[in-house]
Amino acid sequence: MRKHFVKVSNYKRFRAGITAVENRGAAEAGWMLITGEAGHGKSATVDNWAAETGAVYLRAKVEWTPSYFFHELAQRLGIDPPRFPKDLFSRLLATVGQQQIPIVIDEVEHALRDNAAVLEGLRDLTDLTETPAILIGMEQAQTKISRHLQISSRIAQVVTFQPATPDDVRLTCTELSEVAIADDLCAEIHRQSAGRMRELLNAIATVERTALRNGQKQVALADMVGQVLTHDWQARRPRAVKLTGGR
Repeated sequence: MRKHFVKVSNYKRFRAGITAVENRGAAEAGWMLITGEAGHGKSATVDNWAAETGAVYLRAKVEWTPSYFFHELAQRLGIDPPRFPKDLFSRLLATVGQQQIPIVIDEVEHALRDNAAVLEGLRDLTDLTETPAILIGMEQAQTKISRHLQISSRIAQVVTFQPATPDDVRLTCTELSEVAIADDLCAEIHRQSAGRMRELLNAIATVERTALRNGQKQVALADMVGQVLTHDWQARRPRAVKLTGGR
């Protein structure tokens, strides 16, 4: 499978949100919240954007404290720990402010403990530097963050990632698969994956293995009958391909 980032509809929705944040009126309202179910490509999309823009991408940890967060941020920015801990924030201000480095925090739910102390620390940093911050969480993250007015008032845009559309699946198969995947098989992949990008990618890998084994350059639905394409993680059983389209 090709190593390539596919710009599906969620990516376009995310980029529109970024543009809105960049064009915001209030300088301090420079945060974006990305929500959605697991497997819809939130982390992959924002990670790709971070790599392109030079943003710092951090995954929140259960044991994070403001001090732990600041030290991890400094490490990612290549800032040597100062002799006195109180000087760390000043160094972060200088680096982030001068270079205007956006900060991404994935799994933001872990940063809400102790009355969202970590995000309060982030707020201090972004308020003073006027740099954007991107928070990534599950669907419930918006409700949890809304309980903290000082935090939620900084969020200029909320973007909810949706399941991949049939067009998204077709585009992904075309751009990533090293064998041609017929339209009827793309439709079956969309049906079985329910638009979850993780399952879609696994399905493409399965199709490629079948093509390699059979010496095929194109694979259609009929070629995959009886084979496991994806797995139903809730029922804990594989999903085999059927020409009737049944599960």
